[in-house]
Amino acid sequence: MVSPDRLLAFAALSLLLIVVPGPSVLFVVGRALARGRRAALTTVAGNTLGAYVLVAAVALGVGAVVERSAVVFTVLKLAGAAYLVHLGVRAWRERRCPQAVFADDAQGGEGLRRTFWEGVAVGVTNPKTLVFFAAVLPQFVDRERGGAAVQMLLLGLVFNAIALACDSLWGLLAAGARDWFARSPRRLSAVGGAGGLAMIGLGVTVATTGHGD
Repeated sequence: MVSPDRLLAFAALSLLLIVVPGPSVLFVVGRALARGRRAALTTVAGNTLGAYVLVAAVALGVGAVVERSAVVFTVLKLAGAAYLVHLGVRAWRERRCPQAVFADDAQGGEGLRRTFWEGVAVGVTNPKTLVFFAAVLPQFVDRERGGAAVQMLLLGLVFNAIALACDSLWGLLAAGARDWFARSPRRLSAVGGAGGLAMIGLGVTVATTGHGD
């Protein structure tokens, strides 16, 4: 098990990194603006699961491969960027469709499941998160206690729990602003389009970011 002092130090570092808005926050805000509160929170849950898949990959040694291989990193980066752009374009195209614009009220279980797995896909194809975990998690492992993989999985749970709370708060705040726009279909259409553009911009940013950035 991880020693309490290392666990607290990692939790403090994670909080400092998470509270500053990054790609995950921008993605969640984009979904909140485009589709509303339930879609945002479902996206957060999916993105968190995807991020924990990366924690497991690091614990099993895959993270080191991505960290050292520019080719693998680039493939993952472009796949994630393309998916973000795809989601953004779809949100932009649906901005004038009443069923899509008011998706938070009309969206059923099937739509939420799709939203969840979209969040997972974005989380698991984020090479930046994988490289971060590969670089940081091993530094907080107590080798003398053994079970390095189990310790990294536990640390990953701490990181994801903090991220889940913070990203959910961002999603709720963005969805609250969207609710105000809901008083006017035209304004809601505009904010839905803005959410789509935000996701497209995030995808372009991810695609143009280098390995060492």
